[in-house]
Amino acid sequence: MEKSWRLLGIEALPYPSGTMRYTFDRFELDLATVELRADGEVVSLEPQVFALLALLVENGERAVSKDEIIEKIWDGRVVSEAAVASRVKTARQALGDDGKSQKYIRTLHGHGYRFVAKAARTAASAPLPTIGSHRPDPGLVEMVHRLDRMSRPSLAVLPFRYVAGDERYAALASALPDELITDLARLRWLLVTARGSSFRLRAPDADFGDIGRLLGVRYCLSGTVEVSGDRLVVLVDLVDTSDGAVIWADRFSGRIDDVHAMREQIRSQVLMALEIRIPLHEASLARLAAVENLDAWSAYHLGLQHLYRFNRVDNSAAMNLFQRAVGLDATFARANAGLSFVHFQSAFMHYTDDIPGAIAQARRFAERGLELDPFDPFVNFTMGRTYWLEGDLDTSLSWLERATDISPHYAQGIYARAWTEALSGKAVDGREHVDLAMRLSPLDPLHYAMLATRALTHLASNEDDQAAHWAERGARSPGAHVLIRVIAAAAHTLVGDTTRAAFWADNVRQRNDGLTREVFFQSFPMKSEPMRARLARALVELGFR
Repeated sequence: MEKSWRLLGIEALPYPSGTMRYTFDRFELDLATVELRADGEVVSLEPQVFALLALLVENGERAVSKDEIIEKIWDGRVVSEAAVASRVKTARQALGDDGKSQKYIRTLHGHGYRFVAKAARTAASAPLPTIGSHRPDPGLVEMVHRLDRMSRPSLAVLPFRYVAGDERYAALASALPDELITDLARLRWLLVTARGSSFRLRAPDADFGDIGRLLGVRYCLSGTVEVSGDRLVVLVDLVDTSDGAVIWADRFSGRIDDVHAMREQIRSQVLMALEIRIPLHEASLARLAAVENLDAWSAYHLGLQHLYRFNRVDNSAAMNLFQRAVGLDATFARANAGLSFVHFQSAFMHYTDDIPGAIAQARRFAERGLELDPFDPFVNFTMGRTYWLEGDLDTSLSWLERATDISPHYAQGIYARAWTEALSGKAVDGREHVDLAMRLSPLDPLHYAMLATRALTHLASNEDDQAAHWAERGARSPGAHVLIRVIAAAAHTLVGDTTRAAFWADNVRQRNDGLTREVFFQSFPMKSEPMRARLARALVELGFR
């Protein structure tokens, strides 16, 4: 499938490949056959237009930015906004839509585009093949039953398929997934099937549904390795074994001489994809269940959907769902960490007048999470953030370093380290870590905060032009809360751009007319006195009391 897309001029799949079909009104979008059909008749589309439509439909729950469209449809090459608009216009015409009615594709000014029609996802029907002559032994059957009783998501990593090339490199097909099993086993929230079981399933025509039933896993990670001349190509897929849907896929390529650098790239990207894609998928499944039937895991993941939106209503919804999760399972460490996060957010964003009480609650739930699972990176992350609220950046940094020591690819933990380092005046360390966090998780729900943290590292170095650039990007990103916009207003003031500074200052007052310098510095406790003094002068100039 990936190769067929490249033959059509698309450098990389813009959405998870597989046998998915999406139906809406009289249309059917078939990702397997690369066809859009209207009332059963194929609608002729250019490859890039089909890829754009597929990207929007696949991500119908959110806006897709122009930058993401360019990255995935044009492989990041420089193209004009007119080119993007042209493809959107053609896609609308194919659906009988237009820029005025926007029945299917809506323009969200400043954010991108979103597919707004309700699309039903179906899988192509096919008979279930057997997996060779393999039969499970009694020990494996017991493991299946045990896993079925667990609420955590479960994953099997299969040996990759070596499809062509020099046989000297065939061992890569086993070595790469073997390393991934070792790394993934460190994720405390995920059950990973041991190599001894998953590596017994080497049949090339193995059905993921059979694998899921045989190993008792919800997810399966598989891949292919191909060596052609001096080029190495590795394809990786994450599949939901219940319906065969591909949740995430990626392609890695390079010179065979660079295999060790590629190993690290593959490990990093797979770890971060699982940290983001599995929780999102679990949450989407949980939304289909009646609220009264939510189990602890589903409630927790629904809470995460509200947690990162940084507003009072969603924070309250997240709290209710995390409380439900803890009520159903008092030993659920991450649900306790989630409660710590919502109380942190209440104090950080000043949703409450009882800031000391919110800090105490954030600390209490983080400590409870640590009692239950001291090696969970998210739990250590929430513990570290509670010390932000007291201005104790050194203690905060020690907990955040622990979180990233436990999980070196934990992007949010790395970003939080960068934030703490920037406020401590450690601009170089902070910049290195925030850049790493953005590379590991380019679609992170806290991406706006990562961009703003990059701005803080420049403010710490008196690089005001660059600070204004990054702060502007952060403030304009989806989800950016009001404190991010304060940073943008201050950075533009320092660089002398009074127009942009006034724009963001007005935006802040529209969203929170009671925000003061004191409130800002309580949330951003800067150890660097020169940095604090410069920002304070900027806020005075902007009229913040």
